[in-house]
Amino acid sequence: MRTTKSLAVACLAAALALICASAAYADEKLPVPWTLAAALPAQAANPGGPPPGANDFGCRPGEAHPNPVVLTHGLGANQTVNWQTFGPLLKNDGYCVFSLTYGIPGKPLPIYQPGGLLPMEQSAKELSAFVDKVLGATGASKVDILGHSEGTLMPSYYVKFLGGASKVDKYVSLTPLWDGTTLFGASHLYALASALGLAPGFNGILDPVCGSCRQFLRGSEFLTNLHSGNGVFQPGVTYTNIMTRYDEAVVPYTSGMGKGPNVKNIVLQDSCLLDLAEHAGVAADRNAAGHVLNALDPAHAKPVPCVPATPIGS
Repeated sequence: MRTTKSLAVACLAAALALICASAAYADEKLPVPWTLAAALPAQAANPGGPPPGANDFGCRPGEAHPNPVVLTHGLGANQTVNWQTFGPLLKNDGYCVFSLTYGIPGKPLPIYQPGGLLPMEQSAKELSAFVDKVLGATGASKVDILGHSEGTLMPSYYVKFLGGASKVDKYVSLTPLWDGTTLFGASHLYALASALGLAPGFNGILDPVCGSCRQFLRGSEFLTNLHSGNGVFQPGVTYTNIMTRYDEAVVPYTSGMGKGPNVKNIVLQDSCLLDLAEHAGVAADRNAAGHVLNALDPAHAKPVPCVPATPIGS
């Protein structure tokens, strides 16, 4: 009898220890790197894999953060290199976080998987299927979107044309370009080529390599379609645009400004002159992160302190 009791006590103690260990593990915070350099070892270790904290399809949103957050990367990036900062940051803050690499033509390359290369209409269909998968797995009714560069523009096609407006609550954009870019005068050169009847030849060369590239140009057919009807910003969705004056890819950076009662625009340097983050660096920027957390949970918004930042991170 004593042996049986001792065994029962030992089993109970072991069970309690396991529960305590599990609870302690659940409370552990993931490291959050504040530099783009974190992308290199992450890509080498797990090429194309989700960032830390992302794609746990067993995650169930709590009352504090009922919407899963879907991360959408920029042109030529993938879920690995784009979200080493925001994946663990949002997970640590109690969000269910999900990411995908979209827009890869053909088979993914073994060493690096550049995404966002397909026409954005096609990538939006990939996003639509992924959001449905996230909603089905988590039981949530809506997601929030956090996008960077192309990842700000492509989802807007999903929201406007593919039924996403009923499935997206908050739409947060890092370095958006709602009016396209005039980088290196490319939009003007393309307009000239079109006027001279040279656009089909140009498209035939560029589109097989990057079907989305000319869609970014100011005045493109894609952007014209996006701005048609009731415009880019859809009723029922709350938009936050986060920009940097040092954006070398979105030219001018004010292309990321939006108008409407459901749109908020933030320029990092308006509140932090010491933030030198450029286009890619905003994805590893502490000041941008503060604004993102406030946009996702405005009821508990906190002051965003000014943290000096280099072009590639804080």
